Amino acid sequence: MVDHVKKPAGPLKTCPICGKPQAQATLPFCSSRCRDVDLNRWLKGSYVIPGRDDEADGEE
Repeated sequence: MVDHVKKPAGPLKTCPICGKPQAQATLPFCSSRCRDVDLNRWLKGSYVIPGRDDEADGEE
């Protein structure tokens, strides 16, 4: 008899905030606390998506 056990397809993924294993309910984070920490960082402007200097607002 062959047991079919699901194994992870790749290495275990970790929370980008604290490094603990991810939880299914709060992917890609381990908890709602880490999810809220990430949201707070976006709202405060800690994370920035760089743009090119030659982009002009509204000009085409």
